[in-house]
Amino acid sequence: MAKIKNEQLKQIIEAAIFVHEQPLSIEKLQATVLNEFDLSKRKVKQLLKGIEGDYAAKGIRLVEVASGYRFQSDASLNPWVSRLWQESAPKYSRALMETLSLIAYRQPITRGEIEDVRGVSVSSHIIKTLQERDWVKVVGHKEVPGRPALLATTKTFLDYFSLTSLADLPSIELIEQSVANEDVELALTKQTILPSETNATQLATNQPEEQVSTAANNNAETEMAEAEASPSSDSNGSMSRQSELDIGPDHEQE
Repeated sequence: MAKIKNEQLKQIIEAAIFVHEQPLSIEKLQATVLNEFDLSKRKVKQLLKGIEGDYAAKGIRLVEVASGYRFQSDASLNPWVSRLWQESAPKYSRALMETLSLIAYRQPITRGEIEDVRGVSVSSHIIKTLQERDWVKVVGHKEVPGRPALLATTKTFLDYFSLTSLADLPSIELIEQSVANEDVELALTKQTILPSETNATQLATNQPEEQVSTAANNNAETEMAEAEASPSSDSNGSMSRQSELDIGPDHEQE
């Protein structure tokens, strides 16, 4: 095993996380840039903790998300940093945000169950948009006639909103209150704001509610089509180092 000082190890880890396009997990660090040093997971965590401390008084933070570690701006600086992306920030419709909310809180859930709760049909474009952003994916099929697809959030969804797990997401009470005030997006952007997704909402929880029936209400209107835009930062009021991060468990995010 090659011998090297802790400061040098921290520099290697810091540089690797900085240049990598996606968050780096401890396992990935051990298998790549730290491979020759035979470091334990505990030791790598200790080094990462040291790097976090080095940035404590700076405008950049080392944060842990579902996929690993990455650098992003401090949330308190978002009012200024977000101005870099003001022109390209899309605004999602309430229909899309409510659909994402139901998937996050009640996963796994079928499209029919979402329609039952919302009282309107869910546009195929909404589901397609969420899947293309890799926020949502099919994790199975419900054993009922027709075997409808079961939808759940992904690890990318968690990464995008700077979350390590569903347990880190806003409480369902907060989301319900925001829906009542027709301000879902505001509640969801309290944790992290992505440059090109400034109005995106953070939705998910580790407390799924009882699922409702699968019959869809076909009498209501079809949802508005969603605009598509390429994201560049992350939620929690921070801008992530990954410049082209597409918009977070699978069930328990794979």
